[in-house]
Amino acid sequence: MAFFGLFSKEKKETLDKGLEKSKESVLSKISRAIVGKSTVDDDVLDNLEEALITSDVGVDTTLKIIERIQKRVARDKYMGTAELNNILVEEITALLQENNISDVNDFADPLPAKPYVIMVVGVNGVGKTTTIGKLAYQYKQAGKKVYLGAADTFRAAAVEQLCIWGERIGVTVVKQQMGADPASVAFDTLQSAVANDADVVLIDTAGRLHNKINLMNELTKIRNVMQKVVPDAPHDVMLVLDGSTGQNAFEQARQFTRATHVTSLAVTKLDGTAKGGVVIGISDQFKIPVKYIGLGEKMTDLQVFNRKEFVNSLLNNSRT
Repeated sequence: MAFFGLFSKEKKETLDKGLEKSKESVLSKISRAIVGKSTVDDDVLDNLEEALITSDVGVDTTLKIIERIQKRVARDKYMGTAELNNILVEEITALLQENNISDVNDFADPLPAKPYVIMVVGVNGVGKTTTIGKLAYQYKQAGKKVYLGAADTFRAAAVEQLCIWGERIGVTVVKQQMGADPASVAFDTLQSAVANDADVVLIDTAGRLHNKINLMNELTKIRNVMQKVVPDAPHDVMLVLDGSTGQNAFEQARQFTRATHVTSLAVTKLDGTAKGGVVIGISDQFKIPVKYIGLGEKMTDLQVFNRKEFVNSLLNNSRT
C-alpha cells in the first residue's frame, strides 16, 4: 500500500511532462511581468494579475491570489522578484487548502463503502469514457474488483468504447441494447456488482447538455433507481472536464453543478495544452475537490490530484 500512497519519482515525472506546455506558458508570462524589476511593486502585481488571468486561472481566483501576495508584501516590507515563484506556490497551495480542496486517497486505500459507486457525468468529448477505463484499470491494479455500467445508451459508440475498455482491462461491463433506459442499466449493474461482491462500480452516463431539465431528471432517476439496490449510492458523482478547453470548462462545471450534486472533479487532457491553470481556478471557484487529472494517453497517466505537487510543478522553475 505504501507504494501507491507515495508521490513517487515516476508520478512526478509524469506530472512534469504532462504540464510542460502549461508550465512554459505560465512561467514566460510571469517572467515578462517582472522583467526589469527587482522588487514586487504595484506594476509587478498588475502584470502578474494579467499573467494569471491569461493562464486560465480565472478572474475571481486571480484576484484572491493577488490579494494574498499584497498582504505578503505589506507584511514583509521588501520582497524581491526572485522570490515570487516560490511565494506563488505557497499562496496558491494554501488557498486550495483553505477551501478544503484536500488531496484524495490513492487507489489502493480502503474504500468508504462496498460496492463504492461512482456516477460519472460530463459532456461528450471530454474524455469521460476513457477516464472511466483508466480509473477501472488503476483500481484493478490496486486489487479491487471493478464493474462498469454502460448507461450512456444514447450513443452506440459510448457503449462500444466502454466494452473495449472492459475487455482490455479484464473487468465486467453491464450493458443493454441501444436506446435502453439508462436507469435500468444502472440498476442491473449494481445488482450484478452486489451479487458478485464487487468493490468499485463506475456508471457512465449520457453527455448531453442541451436541456438542463432533461439532464437533471435523467441523473436524478438514475440515482433513485440505484438506491433501490445500494441505499446510499452513488457515493461519488464525478464530473469530467476537458482542461484543454480552458474557460469553457468553467461553464461546463457551472451547468452540471446546477443540474446535479457533483461531489468530485476529474480534469483531463492537460498534456498538450497550455491551459493547466484552469485546474487552480476550478478547484477554488466550485469548492469541489479535483480528484484526478489526465496527463497523457497511458492508463497510468490518470493521476490522483495532489495540490502541492501540482502547483509546484506548474510554477516552480526548479527541475529537481
